[in-house]
Amino acid sequence: MDDFSTAIRGRVLVPGHESFETARSPWNRAVDQGGVRVVVVPEDAADAAAAVRCARMAGLAVATQPSGHGAGGGLDGEVLLRTHLLRNVEVDPVRRTARVEAGANWGEVQAAAAKYGLTGLCGSSPVVSATGFLLGGELSWFGRRHGFGASSVRAFEVVDADGHPARVTGDDDPDLFWALRGGGGDFALVTAVEIELFPAPSIFGGRLLWPSRHAPDVLDAFREATQAAPDELTLWFDLLEFPTFPEVPEPIRGLSAVVLDLAFLGAETEGRALTDRLAAIPGLMIDSRRPLRADEMGTICDEPTEPGASIFTGQVLTGLTDEAATTILSAPGGPMVSVQVRHLGGAIARPSDAHGAHGHIAEPYLLGLLGVAPATHVAATVRARQAEISRALVPYTTGRKPFTYLSPGEKAAAFPADALARLREIKRRRDPHGTFRSNYPVLA
Repeated sequence: MDDFSTAIRGRVLVPGHESFETARSPWNRAVDQGGVRVVVVPEDAADAAAAVRCARMAGLAVATQPSGHGAGGGLDGEVLLRTHLLRNVEVDPVRRTARVEAGANWGEVQAAAAKYGLTGLCGSSPVVSATGFLLGGELSWFGRRHGFGASSVRAFEVVDADGHPARVTGDDDPDLFWALRGGGGDFALVTAVEIELFPAPSIFGGRLLWPSRHAPDVLDAFREATQAAPDELTLWFDLLEFPTFPEVPEPIRGLSAVVLDLAFLGAETEGRALTDRLAAIPGLMIDSRRPLRADEMGTICDEPTEPGASIFTGQVLTGLTDEAATTILSAPGGPMVSVQVRHLGGAIARPSDAHGAHGHIAEPYLLGLLGVAPATHVAATVRARQAEISRALVPYTTGRKPFTYLSPGEKAAAFPADALARLREIKRRRDPHGTFRSNYPVLA
């Protein structure tokens, strides 16, 4: 620990330090990271490289988490590298690219891009690290039109397993470039990415909300709408249980609801024409559809921006038959606070040489099951209910899921067998001593 403190200009926190417990905690407080040996908060990329060299000499593995999102648990003696101080975002509006440091979140990227009428391939939360999300492939609001977020990466700035900085592109290091685009953080420490930005002169989106008794009608309309939706339109169906907390506004406080969240990459007139039929379903309580700037995408779902304890699982669906729909409609209640079905398809489903390790997802829908777990006994109840729902949906699932939908204990479900074999070969060759330990290690 003296070596770390001498070599690193940033903070070095060990057990017993007043800030250690907070620093080692993941975003999801239900995930256990009690085995962290030391937390290092580098000031810049050079500081991060020094941390890797120190860990390498000490025989310790490095787990990198800018904000703690996506933690898989299971850490035992690692150095936890918190790169949240690396937050610079530089946009080149002529080339339509952005250089994004490892700690910058999607809200910051979108704010910088929106000034020029551009957008990145952001997800639903503005507080998630852009780099971390891209390493997991990233399913975006605009993925149906432009593909996985990872496919928008043009270059990575990394620190390799020996602590040396490098720039990685598809031309000079195709294997590592492929692995980092959707294979997770098991192969190098990424300190910055260069991503492609896309024109977004007009975006239309928002939320439609009904009391849950209207869920069958809304799900039927969702199924119908997704059969003919253009690639520019993304629709998500969600059964939500709103808590009774004072900060939850009326009239949704304590409400069991069904919602359709939507984003359309185009003009308001066309977006309304495509979704007005959905808004006409009787019983509508909230219609927040409106023109949006690229930096307002996080307002659609309005997800929590502070850490909490939850249990999540997800999987792709081969379809939404009547039987599958019945199972999904019966899923809410008790410990389940969100039962979400996202429409995929479009560029996400099309095989392409441009894809990285994430490949493509041919299945048309993606199911997510979320339960709040403030205590151990509640977590067990949530997991049992999720397992029950998953068993009922086995005829409509394949076992495949996106990397960012993995749960603690899941390792290989994100990759086809050939992609996983290639990732493991790259890991053994590029990091033979196991210097890097991702949230979901490919060799575990």
